[in-house]
Amino acid sequence: MMLEVQALRYDYAGGIEALRGLDLIVGRGRKLALLGPNGCGKTTLFLHLNGTLKPRGGRVLVCGSPAGYDRRSLRDWRSRVALVLQDPDDQIFAATVARDVAFGPLNLGLPEAEVRRRVDGALADLGIGDLADRPTHMLSFGQKRRVAIAGALAMEPEVLLLDEPTAGLDADGVARLMGVLDGLAAKGMTLVLSTHDVDLAYAWADDIAILFEGTTLLQGQAPDVLGDGQALSRARLRPPLLLELARALDWPEPWPRTREALLGRQAGA
Repeated sequence: MMLEVQALRYDYAGGIEALRGLDLIVGRGRKLALLGPNGCGKTTLFLHLNGTLKPRGGRVLVCGSPAGYDRRSLRDWRSRVALVLQDPDDQIFAATVARDVAFGPLNLGLPEAEVRRRVDGALADLGIGDLADRPTHMLSFGQKRRVAIAGALAMEPEVLLLDEPTAGLDADGVARLMGVLDGLAAKGMTLVLSTHDVDLAYAWADDIAILFEGTTLLQGQAPDVLGDGQALSRARLRPPLLLELARALDWPEPWPRTREALLGRQAGA
Protein backbone atom coordinates (compact mmCIF):
# COMPACT_ATOMS: atom_id res chain seq x y z
CA MET A 1 0.00 0.00 0.00
CA MET A 2 1.05 3.60 -0.53
CA LEU A 3 -0.97 5.27 2.24
CA GLU A 4 -2.93 3.85 5.12
CA VAL A 5 -5.12 5.55 7.70
CA GLN A 6 -5.81 3.72 10.95
CA ALA A 7 -8.56 4.75 13.39
CA LEU A 8 -8.15 8.43 12.50
CA ARG A 9 -9.87 10.96 14.76
CA TYR A 10 -10.00 14.73 14.43
CA ASP A 11 -12.02 17.53 16.00
CA TYR A 12 -12.44 21.10 14.76
CA ALA A 13 -12.72 24.08 17.10
CA GLY A 14 -15.79 23.92 19.29
CA GLY A 15 -15.58 20.16 19.66
CA ILE A 16 -16.98 19.40 16.19
CA GLU A 17 -16.00 15.78 15.51
CA ALA A 18 -15.00 15.48 11.83
CA LEU A 19 -13.32 12.05 11.78
CA ARG A 20 -14.44 9.26 14.10
CA GLY A 21 -12.03 6.35 13.90
CA LEU A 22 -11.74 6.38 10.11
CA ASP A 23 -9.77 3.62 8.31
CA LEU A 24 -8.60 3.79 4.68
CA ILE A 25 -6.11 2.07 2.40
CA VAL A 26 -4.64 3.66 -0.73
CA GLY A 27 -3.06 1.01 -2.93
CA ARG A 28 0.05 1.88 -4.91
CA GLY A 29 -0.75 2.65 -8.55
CA ARG A 30 -4.51 2.46 -7.93
CA LYS A 31 -7.27 4.95 -8.71
CA LEU A 32 -9.36 5.50 -5.59
CA ALA A 33 -12.59 7.54 -5.45
CA LEU A 34 -14.04 8.81 -2.19
CA LEU A 35 -17.81 9.13 -2.11
CA GLY A 36 -20.13 10.47 0.55
CA PRO A 37 -22.53 13.28 1.43
CA ASN A 38 -21.42 16.77 2.40
CA GLY A 39 -19.85 16.82 5.84
CA CYS A 40 -18.80 13.17 5.78
CA GLY A 41 -15.11 14.03 6.24
CA LYS A 42 -13.65 13.83 2.72
CA THR A 43 -11.78 17.16 2.77
CA THR A 44 -10.63 16.67 6.36
CA LEU A 45 -9.27 13.26 5.39
CA PHE A 46 -7.33 14.76 2.47
CA LEU A 47 -5.76 17.32 4.81
CA HIS A 48 -4.51 14.43 6.94
CA LEU A 49 -3.21 12.43 3.98
CA ASN A 50 -0.59 15.08 3.19
CA GLY A 51 0.15 16.17 6.75
CA THR A 52 -1.68 19.50 6.74
CA LEU A 53 -3.67 18.38 9.80
CA LYS A 54 -2.43 16.24 12.67
CA PRO A 55 -4.96 13.75 14.08
CA ARG A 56 -6.23 13.70 17.64
CA GLY A 57 -6.10 9.92 17.51
CA GLY A 58 -5.03 7.18 15.14
CA ARG A 59 -2.23 7.49 12.63
CA VAL A 60 -1.27 7.83 8.98
CA LEU A 61 1.21 5.40 7.43
CA VAL A 62 3.27 6.32 4.37
CA CYS A 63 4.66 3.24 2.60
CA GLY A 64 4.07 1.27 5.79
CA SER A 65 5.87 3.65 8.15
CA PRO A 66 4.17 6.04 10.60
CA ALA A 67 4.19 9.59 9.26
CA GLY A 68 6.22 12.20 11.13
CA TYR A 69 5.17 15.79 11.78
CA ASP A 70 8.53 17.48 12.26
CA ARG A 71 9.58 19.94 9.57
CA ARG A 72 11.88 17.56 7.71
CA SER A 73 9.38 14.71 7.72
CA LEU A 74 6.56 16.94 6.50
CA ARG A 75 8.69 18.27 3.66
CA ASP A 76 9.48 14.74 2.50
CA TRP A 77 5.87 13.65 2.95
CA ARG A 78 4.46 16.52 0.90
CA SER A 79 6.99 15.96 -1.87
CA ARG A 80 5.58 12.43 -2.20
CA VAL A 81 1.89 13.19 -1.61
CA ALA A 82 0.52 16.29 -3.37
CA LEU A 83 -2.90 17.80 -2.67
CA VAL A 84 -5.04 19.81 -5.09
CA LEU A 85 -7.78 21.72 -3.29
CA GLN A 86 -11.33 22.11 -4.56
CA ASP A 87 -11.01 25.85 -5.26
CA PRO A 88 -7.97 26.52 -7.48
CA ASP A 89 -7.87 30.14 -6.29
CA ASP A 90 -6.74 28.77 -2.92
CA GLN A 91 -3.54 27.51 -4.58
CA ILE A 92 -2.79 29.90 -7.43
CA PHE A 93 -1.12 33.16 -6.44
CA ALA A 94 1.85 33.87 -8.76
CA ALA A 95 1.67 36.43 -11.56
CA THR A 96 1.97 33.96 -14.44
CA VAL A 97 1.19 30.29 -14.98
CA ALA A 98 4.85 29.23 -15.32
CA ARG A 99 5.85 31.07 -12.13
CA ASP A 100 3.00 29.50 -10.22
CA VAL A 101 3.86 25.97 -11.34
CA ALA A 102 7.53 26.61 -10.52
CA PHE A 103 6.82 27.65 -6.92
CA GLY A 104 6.98 24.18 -5.38
CA PRO A 105 10.17 22.99 -7.14
CA LEU A 106 11.89 26.29 -6.33
CA ASN A 107 11.06 25.78 -2.66
CA LEU A 108 12.81 22.43 -2.84
CA GLY A 109 16.00 24.30 -3.76
CA LEU A 110 16.30 22.56 -7.13
CA PRO A 111 18.64 23.90 -9.85
CA GLU A 112 17.07 26.23 -12.39
CA ALA A 113 17.38 23.70 -15.22
CA GLU A 114 15.56 21.05 -13.17
CA VAL A 115 12.81 23.49 -12.23
CA ARG A 116 12.34 24.38 -15.89
CA ARG A 117 12.20 20.69 -16.84
CA ARG A 118 9.54 20.01 -14.22
CA VAL A 119 7.45 23.02 -15.15
CA ASP A 120 7.57 22.23 -18.87
CA GLY A 121 6.70 18.59 -18.20
CA ALA A 122 3.76 19.40 -15.91
CA LEU A 123 2.32 21.93 -18.34
CA ALA A 124 2.67 19.41 -21.17
CA ASP A 125 0.95 16.69 -19.14
CA LEU A 126 -2.01 19.03 -18.57
CA GLY A 127 -2.04 20.26 -22.17
CA ILE A 128 -1.53 23.90 -21.18
CA GLY A 129 1.99 24.60 -22.40
CA ASP A 130 0.60 27.52 -24.43
CA LEU A 131 -0.53 29.18 -21.19
CA ALA A 132 2.93 29.36 -19.60
CA ASP A 133 3.25 33.13 -19.87
CA ARG A 134 -0.41 34.00 -19.35
CA PRO A 135 -1.31 36.06 -16.26
CA THR A 136 -3.13 33.81 -13.81
CA HIS A 137 -5.95 36.32 -13.33
CA MET A 138 -6.82 35.91 -17.03
CA LEU A 139 -7.50 32.17 -16.81
CA SER A 140 -10.89 30.50 -17.01
CA PHE A 141 -12.00 28.33 -14.11
CA GLY A 142 -11.15 25.14 -16.00
CA GLN A 143 -7.70 26.50 -16.88
CA LYS A 144 -7.11 27.43 -13.25
CA ARG A 145 -8.02 23.89 -12.23
CA ARG A 146 -5.43 22.47 -14.63
CA VAL A 147 -2.79 24.98 -13.49
CA ALA A 148 -3.35 23.95 -9.87
CA ILE A 149 -2.88 20.30 -10.84
CA ALA A 150 0.23 21.18 -12.85
CA GLY A 151 1.67 22.87 -9.77
CA ALA A 152 1.18 19.65 -7.84
CA LEU A 153 2.66 17.52 -10.63
CA ALA A 154 5.76 19.70 -10.78
CA MET A 155 6.65 18.31 -7.35
CA GLU A 156 6.77 14.88 -9.05
CA PRO A 157 4.73 13.18 -6.31
CA GLU A 158 3.97 9.50 -6.02
CA VAL A 159 0.39 10.22 -4.96
CA LEU A 160 -1.95 12.93 -6.21
CA LEU A 161 -4.96 13.84 -4.05
CA LEU A 162 -7.77 15.80 -5.73
CA ASP A 163 -10.64 17.27 -3.73
CA GLU A 164 -13.76 17.51 -5.93
CA PRO A 165 -11.69 18.11 -9.11
CA THR A 166 -14.71 18.16 -11.46
CA ALA A 167 -16.76 20.65 -9.42
CA GLY A 168 -17.67 23.69 -11.51
CA LEU A 169 -16.56 22.16 -14.82
CA ASP A 170 -18.82 21.63 -17.81
CA ALA A 171 -19.05 18.24 -19.53
CA ASP A 172 -16.16 18.97 -21.88
CA GLY A 173 -14.02 20.19 -19.00
CA VAL A 174 -14.76 17.03 -17.02
CA ALA A 175 -13.87 14.83 -20.00
CA ARG A 176 -10.58 16.69 -20.53
CA LEU A 177 -9.63 16.47 -16.87
CA MET A 178 -10.44 12.78 -16.56
CA GLY A 179 -8.40 12.14 -19.69
CA VAL A 180 -5.44 13.84 -18.01
CA LEU A 181 -5.89 11.74 -14.88
CA ASP A 182 -6.07 8.56 -16.95
CA GLY A 183 -2.77 9.56 -18.55
CA LEU A 184 -1.16 10.03 -15.14
CA ALA A 185 -2.51 6.67 -13.97
CA ALA A 186 -1.05 5.02 -17.06
CA LYS A 187 2.36 6.33 -15.94
CA GLY A 188 1.93 4.60 -12.59
CA MET A 189 0.81 7.50 -10.40
CA THR A 190 -1.47 6.74 -7.47
CA LEU A 191 -4.60 8.89 -7.65
CA VAL A 192 -7.24 9.67 -5.03
CA LEU A 193 -10.18 11.93 -5.78
CA SER A 194 -13.35 12.87 -3.96
CA THR A 195 -16.58 13.35 -5.86
CA HIS A 196 -20.35 13.41 -5.52
CA ASP A 197 -20.69 11.90 -9.01
CA VAL A 198 -21.40 8.20 -8.53
CA ASP A 199 -21.45 7.54 -12.28
CA LEU A 200 -18.04 9.16 -12.76
CA ALA A 201 -16.58 7.16 -9.87
CA TYR A 202 -18.01 3.91 -11.27
CA ALA A 203 -16.52 4.55 -14.71
CA TRP A 204 -13.11 5.74 -13.53
CA ALA A 205 -12.03 4.24 -10.21
CA ASP A 206 -10.36 0.93 -9.45
CA ASP A 207 -11.39 1.20 -5.82
CA ILE A 208 -14.07 3.16 -3.98
CA ALA A 209 -14.49 4.15 -0.36
CA ILE A 210 -17.82 5.39 0.94
CA LEU A 211 -17.44 7.83 3.83
CA PHE A 212 -20.27 8.62 6.21
CA GLU A 213 -20.29 10.71 9.36
CA GLY A 214 -16.53 10.67 9.72
CA THR A 215 -16.02 6.94 9.22
CA THR A 216 -15.43 4.57 6.30
CA LEU A 217 -18.69 2.79 5.65
CA LEU A 218 -17.26 0.50 2.97
CA GLN A 219 -14.12 0.20 0.84
CA GLY A 220 -13.34 -2.20 -1.98
CA GLN A 221 -13.28 -2.59 -5.74
CA ALA A 222 -15.62 -0.24 -7.57
CA PRO A 223 -18.24 -2.74 -8.86
CA ASP A 224 -18.48 -4.45 -5.47
CA VAL A 225 -18.88 -1.26 -3.44
CA LEU A 226 -21.31 0.42 -5.82
CA GLY A 227 -23.27 -2.81 -6.11
CA ASP A 228 -23.97 -2.74 -2.38
CA GLY A 229 -27.39 -1.13 -2.26
CA GLN A 230 -27.57 -1.16 1.53
CA ALA A 231 -24.33 0.82 1.94
CA LEU A 232 -25.34 3.28 -0.78
CA SER A 233 -28.73 3.84 0.81
CA ARG A 234 -27.20 4.48 4.21
CA ALA A 235 -24.84 7.07 2.71
CA ARG A 236 -27.70 8.66 0.76
CA LEU A 237 -26.16 7.73 -2.59
CA ARG A 238 -27.88 6.22 -5.63
CA PRO A 239 -26.43 3.32 -7.66
CA PRO A 240 -24.65 4.16 -10.94
CA LEU A 241 -27.07 4.36 -13.86
CA LEU A 242 -25.08 1.86 -15.96
CA LEU A 243 -25.05 -0.64 -13.12
CA GLU A 244 -28.82 -0.31 -12.66
CA LEU A 245 -29.32 -0.69 -16.41
CA ALA A 246 -27.08 -3.75 -16.63
CA ARG A 247 -28.97 -5.42 -13.83
CA ALA A 248 -32.35 -4.53 -15.32
CA LEU A 249 -31.28 -6.02 -18.67
CA ASP A 250 -29.79 -9.07 -16.92
CA TRP A 251 -26.38 -8.48 -18.45
CA PRO A 252 -23.76 -11.11 -17.54
CA GLU A 253 -20.82 -9.96 -15.45
CA PRO A 254 -18.48 -8.14 -15.79
CA TRP A 255 -20.95 -5.29 -16.14
CA PRO A 256 -20.08 -2.42 -18.48
CA ARG A 257 -18.70 0.59 -16.61
CA THR A 258 -18.76 3.19 -19.37
CA ARG A 259 -21.29 4.25 -22.00
CA GLU A 260 -18.85 3.17 -24.71
CA ALA A 261 -18.46 -0.29 -23.18
CA LEU A 262 -22.24 -0.69 -22.98
CA LEU A 263 -22.77 0.35 -26.61
CA GLY A 264 -19.90 -1.85 -27.74
CA ARG A 265 -21.37 -4.84 -25.96
CA GLN A 266 -24.79 -4.17 -27.44
CA ALA A 267 -23.28 -3.94 -30.92
CA GLY A 268 -21.55 -7.28 -30.44
CA ALA A 269 -24.58 -8.99 -28.96
